[in-house]
Amino acid sequence: MNTHDSDKRTQANGATGRRALLGAAVLGAGGAVLGLPGAARAAEAGQAGHGSSGLKSLPKPTIIGHRGSSGYRPEHTFGSYNLALDLGADVVEAGDLVPTKDGHLVCRHEPEIGGTTDVADHKEFADRRTTKTLDGVPTTGWFTEDFTLAELKTLRAVERIPANRPHNTLYNGRWEIPTFEEVLRWQDEQTRKRGKQVWIYPETKHPTYFRGLGLGLEERVAKLLRKHGKDKRHSPVILQSFEPSSIQRLNTLLDNPLVVLLSAAGTRPYDFVATGDPRTVADLVTPKGLREIAGYAQGIGPTLDLIIPKDAAGNLTTPSTLVADAHKVGLVLHPYTMRNENPFLPPAYRKGSAADAYGDVFAVFQKYFETGIDGVFTDNADTALLARAGFVNG
Repeated sequence: MNTHDSDKRTQANGATGRRALLGAAVLGAGGAVLGLPGAARAAEAGQAGHGSSGLKSLPKPTIIGHRGSSGYRPEHTFGSYNLALDLGADVVEAGDLVPTKDGHLVCRHEPEIGGTTDVADHKEFADRRTTKTLDGVPTTGWFTEDFTLAELKTLRAVERIPANRPHNTLYNGRWEIPTFEEVLRWQDEQTRKRGKQVWIYPETKHPTYFRGLGLGLEERVAKLLRKHGKDKRHSPVILQSFEPSSIQRLNTLLDNPLVVLLSAAGTRPYDFVATGDPRTVADLVTPKGLREIAGYAQGIGPTLDLIIPKDAAGNLTTPSTLVADAHKVGLVLHPYTMRNENPFLPPAYRKGSAADAYGDVFAVFQKYFETGIDGVFTDNADTALLARAGFVNG
């Protein structure tokens, strides 16, 4: 996901009160042993082999491991991706794609890598620190496009939000930055190893920005997917972007399922800003806007607040009509992002005040599942699977 996630860096305050959910859910990894009804088990079984039924083969609501299992491991690492599969995620968001100086695609949350790698500890790269304007916002740090792939491979991943996930800092330095081609090979290896089709959900990050640098993303993505035979309508690779024009470009290059990501209602996709298109996300989620999206994409990935708006205090209100409106034009909905920690939950569902403590996330999952969403991005796939089991079993 993009920086539109509105991640918070709230400092820990008091005892954690963390629930011991991980071990319990590992026992249910894979979904079928969680007590899913026959139809859901059949849907999961349909994923084995070649995923020939495409999106329809995925169970609903689909559990998408956000940047892997980033609630438990530094995001966009093979440690995070593997754990997401171990926990039973139906799809792994591997990864957010940004280019290197020499044109390779790598998996990072943002092109600025000061917060997700140990680059600041590398004296040889001290002079690479700079300030750039990224989608209209001055941003200071180290950027992937200023490094060759060989240079990036000398870095190691670190936890991005340590205040919320101090336990993840244990794994700082354990993994390098993966390339997209490595992810595609990993996908095949894990499919063979697990006897079940592994799905991935890459995102083109800041495509207008990178196209302006001569590092267009879509053509590079298409070239790699064609090389690995994963460019078809039923291929187990869903592509997403916050910029509709990136999805439109991908639609001319590939036959993969495509998803338009949607941030807050009052925001504008950056490609709209760059081209002078005055429309906002609020315009895109109208019936007219959704019909237009359905002309080149198969789904939308709205922020959770577009599914159930919040009041001024941050609490859930009445669900919008977005789910029904999107379904009317044949679009699936995979909103983002469910997280277990207090700061990411509505105030009414928080437990205590610690920034790394878990709140009543099962109740929140229930609220969103009741709207009819087709899936959800989550940093905690094990929690989501338990919540789905409770929901489908009533």
